[in-house]
Amino acid sequence: MFERFAEFFLPPQRSTVAAEVDGLFHFIHISGFILFIGIVATIVYFAIKYRRKSEDEITPVISHNTRLEIAWSVIPTIMILIVFSWGFRGFLNVNTAPSDAFEINVTGVSWFWEFEYPDDGIMLTDELVVPVNQPIKLNMRSEDVIHSFFVPDFRIKKDVLPGRNTTTWFEATEVGESIMFCAEYCGTEHSAMDATIRVVSEEEYEEFLEEEAVDIEDMPLAELGELTFQQQGCQSCHSVDGTDMVGPSMQGLYQSERELDDGSTVTADEDYLRRSIVDPRAEVTAGYPNNMPTFYGDRLSDREIDALVTYIKELQ
Repeated sequence: MFERFAEFFLPPQRSTVAAEVDGLFHFIHISGFILFIGIVATIVYFAIKYRRKSEDEITPVISHNTRLEIAWSVIPTIMILIVFSWGFRGFLNVNTAPSDAFEINVTGVSWFWEFEYPDDGIMLTDELVVPVNQPIKLNMRSEDVIHSFFVPDFRIKKDVLPGRNTTTWFEATEVGESIMFCAEYCGTEHSAMDATIRVVSEEEYEEFLEEEAVDIEDMPLAELGELTFQQQGCQSCHSVDGTDMVGPSMQGLYQSERELDDGSTVTADEDYLRRSIVDPRAEVTAGYPNNMPTFYGDRLSDREIDALVTYIKELQ
């Protein structure tokens, strides 16, 4: 019954730390509710019992009550110490990853999340796939502004900062999907900066690694370009069907005339497409914000850049 009551107020518990976090949460709120009811009841009781009964009645002088003063000092102190010790233990647990945790790099970019599996050469965007009952340590950084990595089901939340690495960890306890949010306002598309965490069995995770660990040297350029487009999160700002988003659509972009924000025009040939990937803020299309990340030129290989250009050329 208590679990149903708890789930009425909170998301399901899907990590090893969730029960401890919820326990402290409920202790604080239930204790506060009991104290609130007790104080209100005392106020009502005193208001009735000690109300003025006649005009010549004089309130007696009461200097103090030693037992009452000790009680309202000792009881709150004990409760504060309980909350502190409970919370500090949980703080240490949430911020100390197990030694056998599997590490994944997380990058926050306006406005999507990027997940890199350094040991397997896999890059995902807006989806994190992890095995159940396996500690996962996240090494996080931001490419632009402050973001905040928040997974309600796992009861974890950690700021992701530019120029500084932060870490958090979790161990999922059941197979399924959970939603991850950015809990720090980071710009116009902040509300859309979410991702899916997919928890799978150990067998499914091994299959996932085999499927994602592709040899980019053997893939056709157009196919590699589509894969790179998805893995690098390009679809978060650029559509491929003509829909206008944060950035211009890739459909029909090749060989079109582009008006830049300085009033000049340029033809979107292969050189322009490559320049836009390597140094996107040098030539900004008029009517769109100048906020495309500049790290792609360093992160992508020449073959991946060629593949992106080939893929965009085919989106006519």
